[in-house]
Amino acid sequence: MRILVIKTSSLGDVLQTLPAVSDARRAKPDLTIDWLVEEAFAPAPAWHPGVADVIPIALRRWRKQIHARQILALIRRLREQRYDLVIDAQGLLRSAALTSIARGPSAGLDSRSAREGLASLIYGRRISVPRDMHAVERLRRLFAGALGYALPISAPDYGLKPADRPAKPRLLLLHGATWATKRWPEIYWSDVVRRAIRAGIEPVLRWHDAAERASAERIAVGTYGTVILPAPDLEALRRVITGTSMVVANDSGPAHLAAALGVPSITFYGATRPAHNGTLGPNQIHLAAEFPCSPCRSRICTYRGPARVEPACYGTIPPERVWREIERMIEK
Repeated sequence: MRILVIKTSSLGDVLQTLPAVSDARRAKPDLTIDWLVEEAFAPAPAWHPGVADVIPIALRRWRKQIHARQILALIRRLREQRYDLVIDAQGLLRSAALTSIARGPSAGLDSRSAREGLASLIYGRRISVPRDMHAVERLRRLFAGALGYALPISAPDYGLKPADRPAKPRLLLLHGATWATKRWPEIYWSDVVRRAIRAGIEPVLRWHDAAERASAERIAVGTYGTVILPAPDLEALRRVITGTSMVVANDSGPAHLAAALGVPSITFYGATRPAHNGTLGPNQIHLAAEFPCSPCRSRICTYRGPARVEPACYGTIPPERVWREIERMIEK
C-alpha cells in the first residue's frame, strides 16, 4: 500500500506529524509513505526511516513570484503516481486543493475538526478528531482513522535517532523566533549566558540569518567562552542540537526539533500556550507567561502599559526562574 501525506506548513507542524508516521508503519509494515512538504523543511520527513519519497513544494516562493514551469512540474509529479490513499494532514483549503490534484482516494479531517472546515468537502473519507487536544495526538488519531488501525496508547515516537550527549555540558540557546512576540528578551538571554559560564557550562548560540546573528552577538557581548554557530539550514541545525546537553528556546520550530531528538529542553510561551502546540517529548519543561493579555496569539505586541521588558509578558519569566529549572535539569 502506498500513500501520500500532505503536510507543507511550518517546521513544528511537520515534526509533529512524524509520530503518526511511526504509528502507521508499525500498524502496517508494508506501507510505503511519500510526503509533500515545503521545500525548506524537506529534510525533516526524510529523516524518518518510514518515509520513502519527499516531494518538495515552493508555496512560500510562489506567493512572491509565480513560477509556471515549476508549478506544472509539480502537478505532473503528483499525477504520475497512483496512490492507495492521500491524507491531508493540514486541513486547510490550500492543502485540500493539493489533495485534489494527487491521484487516489483521499482522507482528511471533517468540517468540525479541520482548521478550515470547507476543506473537508474535498475528502472522500472524513475523520472526526477532537479539537481540544495536542496537535501530535490529533494527527495520530487522523492517521489511525484514515488507515483503519487501532489508536496506539504508546508515547509519541518521532522516529529520529536520539541525540548523543556531549562529554562536556553544553547549553544551547535557541533565541530566534518568527514572531517578535515569541522572543524572550535579549537581556534575559545574556543573563543566562553569564550564569552558564560561571557554572562551567558552555553556552551555545545558533543563528539562522543576519538578524539572528546580530542578536546572538548582542547577547554574547562581554562574555568569554560563548560559542556562536551558524545553522542556515535544517541539516546544520540538527547537528548543532545533537551536540548539546540541554536546550533553552523560544516557541519555535527548532524547539520542536530538540524535543523530537530527545534533548531536555525549556521552552517559553508568551503569545502562545503549550496545550495544543507545545513541544512534546521526554524532559520538556514549558514556562508560560502569567500576564493579563497572554496568550495574545498576535505577532505584534499591543500592550502599552508599564513594563520591565518587551514583550511585557516575559517579565513574568525572569532569568532566575529559568536558571532554577536548568539546575533541576542538571541534577537529573
